[in-house]
Amino acid sequence: MTSLLQDPLLWILLVVFGAAVAAVTRARRTNMALRVQKDALQRDLGAEKAERARLRNELTAFEHRHRDALSEVRQEAEEETKSVLKAAMRTLQVLADEQQLIIDRTQKNYGDDPHVVADLMEIDHANSQFNRRAQGIAVLCGGWLGRREHPASVYDVTRSAQGRIRHFDRVEINAQVNVTVVSKAVEPLAVVLAELLANATNYSAPEMPVVVSIQSVPNGVCLIVDDYGVGMSQEEKDRAAALLSPQGPVDLVTLGNPPKFGFAVSGVLAARYGFRISVDTPSPYGGVRAVVLLPEDLLTAE
Repeated sequence: MTSLLQDPLLWILLVVFGAAVAAVTRARRTNMALRVQKDALQRDLGAEKAERARLRNELTAFEHRHRDALSEVRQEAEEETKSVLKAAMRTLQVLADEQQLIIDRTQKNYGDDPHVVADLMEIDHANSQFNRRAQGIAVLCGGWLGRREHPASVYDVTRSAQGRIRHFDRVEINAQVNVTVVSKAVEPLAVVLAELLANATNYSAPEMPVVVSIQSVPNGVCLIVDDYGVGMSQEEKDRAAALLSPQGPVDLVTLGNPPKFGFAVSGVLAARYGFRISVDTPSPYGGVRAVVLLPEDLLTAE
């Protein structure tokens, strides 16, 4: 026994064993501490994820509330703007009508003087353009056009539209048929044709004509406006199609600065009175072809 206790190898083994036991103990304690830390970190991470999810939900809800509030404010501002504009345009239309009466009276009183008549015709033409723009803005703001008392031939309506644009002398009318438009559609059709003719003359070469063809079709009458312009890109056609077939009120701020009223006014009137307009095909001259389809219920035998 004494010899064993004096054996150095035994003491080395005892020291190694003790060190191993101590190392294992420390490892277990460290492992337990790491587990505790891991559990704590996982709890903290879970809490952080929950907090982030809560904040994300609150942010989403805030964005929805902000968007809804902004949309409501914008809609109210648009409606108030349209209300003010409609009232202003109504006043301007009355003034234009009064001015037209003065022009007619002056022409009657001084019609023998060709110089006076020439000046009056120029003033009358300018007044017609002024009244057309006031009518268009009023329509976009929810206003209504005055109703004619009597039907009118589609040729006469086209001639009336021709007289409302700046470059009226470039318009050529080819009437293969001359049917009559019911009274309620006379003024809306004249306004629409005037807008289409104004676009056609403004966007084509100044020396080239704009051709209007009136043709009978199985379900009504087509009025076709062909110009010699540069045509429209697909993006422009898509935008025009959206304006000519509106799905709701027109947002005035989307019409540009300066605003382009033509297609927007035409689309509102087409939807209101039941005819169709398209500009999706090129004209035979490389420009734009605008087609107005009047259904049979807007025509009469009178």
